Amino acid sequence: MSTQSEAALEKNLIAQLSSCGYEQVTIPDLDALEANFKEQLEKHNNVSLTNEEFKRILTHLDGGGTFKKALKLRDKFELHRDNETIYIEFLDCEEWCKNRFQVTNQVTNHAGRYENRYDVTILINGLPLVQVELKRRGKEIKEAFNQICRYKKDSYEKSLFAYIQIFVVSNGVNTRYFANNKSMSSKQIFAWTDEENTSVNNLSDFADSFLERCHLSKMIAKYIVLHQQDRCLMVLRPYQFYAAEAISESVDAAAQNGYIWHTTGSGKTLTSFKTAQLLAEKGTVDKVVFVVDRKDLDYQTTKEFNHFSDGSVSGSENTSSLVKHLGSEQKVIVTTIQKLTRAISAERHSKVLQCVKEKRVVFIFDECHRSQFGDMHTAITKFFTNHQCYGFTGTPIFAENASSGGLVDKDGHRQNTTKSLFGECLHKYIIQDAISDENVLGFCVEYIKTFKQNESADDSDAEVEAIDTEEIFQAPERISLVTDHILSNHSRKTFDRNFTAIFAVKSIPVLIKYYEEFKKHKHDLTIATIFSFGANEDPEEYAGEEKTQSSRDMLESFMQDYNTQFGTNFSTTSGKENSFNSYYIDVARRVKEKQIDILIVVNMFLTGFDSKTLNTLYVDKNLKHHGLIQAFSRTNRLYNEQKKHGNVVCYRPIKKAVDTAVTLFSDKSPLEEVLMKSYEEHLEEFNRLIEMVKGAYPTLESIDDLQSEEDKKNFIEVFRALLRIKTRLASFVDFTFDDVKITEQEVEDYTSKYRDLYDEVVNRAEAEKVSVLDDIDFEIELLRKDNINVDYILSLLNELDPDSKSFEKDKAFIIQKINDSHELKSKKELVEAFVAKHSNLEGDVETNFAKFLEKKKQKELKALAKRENLHEDKLRAFIDEYEFSGRKDESILDEAFTESLGLLKRRTKKKGILTMLNALIDKFKM
Repeated sequence: MSTQSEAALEKNLIAQLSSCGYEQVTIPDLDALEANFKEQLEKHNNVSLTNEEFKRILTHLDGGGTFKKALKLRDKFELHRDNETIYIEFLDCEEWCKNRFQVTNQVTNHAGRYENRYDVTILINGLPLVQVELKRRGKEIKEAFNQICRYKKDSYEKSLFAYIQIFVVSNGVNTRYFANNKSMSSKQIFAWTDEENTSVNNLSDFADSFLERCHLSKMIAKYIVLHQQDRCLMVLRPYQFYAAEAISESVDAAAQNGYIWHTTGSGKTLTSFKTAQLLAEKGTVDKVVFVVDRKDLDYQTTKEFNHFSDGSVSGSENTSSLVKHLGSEQKVIVTTIQKLTRAISAERHSKVLQCVKEKRVVFIFDECHRSQFGDMHTAITKFFTNHQCYGFTGTPIFAENASSGGLVDKDGHRQNTTKSLFGECLHKYIIQDAISDENVLGFCVEYIKTFKQNESADDSDAEVEAIDTEEIFQAPERISLVTDHILSNHSRKTFDRNFTAIFAVKSIPVLIKYYEEFKKHKHDLTIATIFSFGANEDPEEYAGEEKTQSSRDMLESFMQDYNTQFGTNFSTTSGKENSFNSYYIDVARRVKEKQIDILIVVNMFLTGFDSKTLNTLYVDKNLKHHGLIQAFSRTNRLYNEQKKHGNVVCYRPIKKAVDTAVTLFSDKSPLEEVLMKSYEEHLEEFNRLIEMVKGAYPTLESIDDLQSEEDKKNFIEVFRALLRIKTRLASFVDFTFDDVKITEQEVEDYTSKYRDLYDEVVNRAEAEKVSVLDDIDFEIELLRKDNINVDYILSLLNELDPDSKSFEKDKAFIIQKINDSHELKSKKELVEAFVAKHSNLEGDVETNFAKFLEKKKQKELKALAKRENLHEDKLRAFIDEYEFSGRKDESILDEAFTESLGLLKRRTKKKGILTMLNALIDKFKM
C-alpha cells in the first residue's frame, strides 16, 4: 500500500471542512481573492460597495506590517458617503460564530519573485486568516514550516495574505499551529490538546477540534494577544485557553471560586492577563483586581500587562492610588494584598470604597500558594460583598505540604490547603506536561557531600535536621570548602559564564558568612546579594547564632560594594529613586543581563523571578515541597540549544525531599520525566554512542569515503546525538575524559569532519537550490564555545571587509558580541570606538589596535594627572612598573603629589587615586 500523498491529504481536509459548514470556493489567483473578499464583505456588513469604495478599503488595508494589519482587522473602517458614514467590520470579535467561513486551495500568487501556490486557505469574511501547509505522511512538518517562511519572505506580504493570523502545518499524523509574525521560530509552534493535555496530533482530529468554525473564529477574536511592546501576535497555547475559558465560564455561571494549577514557567502572566482582559469585557463584571503578594511583583506585573496592551491596567504605587483606581472607571487593577488590606482597613479609605463595596468584583490571586492563608484574605473577602476569587499557582498547597496554620471557616474547619480556600482546581497543567511540550526544561540535580556522615544514615529530613548544628553546616571550614567548590565549577556549570546562578542559603547570618568568604577568595566573578531586613526578618533564623551587626547594616555594606561595582547609589535609607525596591529591580535586571554571575539569597528571588539566562541554583539550605519546586524552577526557562536543563547543585542531603516534591507536584510519580538522567546514565549513553561512531567510522578517512546522501545524513545524525550528550556531560562536576572511551582530541577531530560535511551539504543545497537541509536539524552551536575576548574580536576584525555588501551587518555582529561579553564590559567603549574607525585604517589590525589603545591610555592618564593635580610622569611610572612586574608599587604614588597635604587627607586621596588607576589598568589590560 502506498503512502498518502500531499494532494490526497489536502483533498480529505477540504472535504472534512466542507462537511463541517465551511463553504468550499475556487480561488485561482489574487484577482479572484479580491473579488471574493468584496462579495463576502458586502454580505457580512449587509451593504453594497461600489468599486471605488472597495478600492478605498483595499488601500486602507494595504498599509503597515503584520502587527498593524492585525489591529486593522479588529477595528472598523469609516466609509464616508455623500449623506452618511458607515462602519465596515472585517471580523466580528464579539459574536464570532456569525462570521462567514470559506475554504479554498492552491491559490496562486505571482506577487513575489517566484510563483507560489498555497495548500489550504481558510477565509473568514473573505480574508485569508488561516493558512494550512501540508506535507505527505513520512515527511517532517518542519518542511512545511520552512515553506511558510519562504512564502512569507517572498509573497505573503504583497497581498491580502498578509492578514493571516494563524498558520497550521501538518503531515497528517503530526499537526501544529502558530501565530503569524515577522520573525518565526520552529520552536514556537504548538500542538493542540484536549482539556487533559493530551495532544491532538492527527490532522482529522485537529480539524474537528481546532478548525471547527466557532472555535477557530474565537481563537482569532479572543485568544490572540497583540503584544504592543514587541509588536507581535501571541496565540495562546491550549492550556492557557482552557484556563481562561474555565474561569470565564465560572464567572458567567456565578459559580463558586476556583484555582488554576499551571506549573511554574508555563506562561502564567499571559494566561492571567488574557483572563483579566476577558472578564473586564463582560458587562456583568465591574472590576477585575489582580492581587500579588510582593511589591516588586506589583511593578513587574503591571509593566508586563501593559506590554501586552498599553494602558490596559492600572498599578498602584501606594494605598491612596489604589483607592483612587478602585473608585474610577478603570476595570483592571494590579495591586498587592498588603495595599488592598490597608485600603479596606483604614477608615478614611473604606469610606471612599463604599461605592465599590457591593459591586461585582473578581479577584485573581497570583501565586496563591503563598500569603493567602491569613487574616488579609479573610478581611478582603469579607469587605467586598459581591466577589469571586480565583487563584493561579504552580505549586498548590495539599494536605501533604500544608502547614499547621491557616484560616478557620464558619464550621471550625481549618483552611490550610489551596482547595479548602479557593475550591476546585479548574484546570491543571503540571510540570511533566510542560517538559513534554518543551515549554520548560527538566532539572539535573547533583548532591555534593561536604563532610563524612554515618554510613548507615540516609538523607531524610529528620536526620538532616538532627545533624544541622553550627559546628558542622556553618563551620568556617565548610563555608570555605563550599565556596571553593562553587568557584572551581561555576564556569563549567554556566558554559564559561554564558549563564548566571543563584546561591540559596539557610539564613541571613549564613549569607553574610558566604558573602565575606567569596570576597576572600581570588576570582573574577561578580557576586551580589539581597535580603530583607528590619521588621521583615524572621527571628527564628537567628536562633543560636551570633549576630554582631544588624542585617540592615550588613546589607548597607554589601550595597556599597554593588554601588562601587556598577556606579549606582542604592541605599536602605535612600528615597524612592535609590531605595531598596529600586535596588531589587536593578539586581533583577542585571541578573537577567548576565552582569551578575552569582546572586546570594535566603528567600528572595526563589519565587516569582524569571530569567532565561539563569541556569544554575546552588543550594545550602533544606528545601522541601512547594518551596523546593519554586526554587528549582528559577533555572528551567527555555533559552537556547546550549541550555539543555536547569542545573541544581545541593550541598545538603535533600534527595528524598526532592523526590517527594517532584512526585507531589507532577501529580503522578514519573521522576525520570522531570529529573534528568544521572552522570552515570549519561556516561553510559555517551560511551554507547562512541562505540557506534567508532564502529561505523573507525577512522577519519572512512568519513571522507562516504558517498551517498543517506550515508552522510546518518553520520551527521549519530554524531549530533553524541555532541548532545557531551554537552550535558560537560556540565557535571565529575566529568573527565578519563571516564569515556574517546580522547578530547579525537572528539575535536571528528567534530572537524562533522563541520566540513555540514558545509558541503549547505553549499550543495545553495548550488542546487534544493531543500536537502529539511531532513536535518543541525545544531552547529554545539561544536564549540568561543571565549568572546579581545583576541576573538580582533580575529573578527581581520575578516571585516569594508567593500563587502555585508560590511554594516558584519560590523553590527561584532558590536553585538562585545555587548554580550562579560569579559569586555569594562572595555566596551574602547573596542566599539576602534571597530567604528577600523575600516578607515591601513595595516595590521593588531598593530593598529595596540597604537589605538596606547594613545587612548596616555590621553586618559594625562587627564587624570591634570584633574587630580599630580605628576603625570609618576603615574606613568606606576603603570609601567605594573605592566613590567605585575606589582602595584604604591610608593611611586607618594612621589606623584604636587601639593602638601595632611596625613589623613593624603591617605584618603591616595586611596581614591589608586582606585582610579586600578580601573584604568583594568580598562586597558588586554
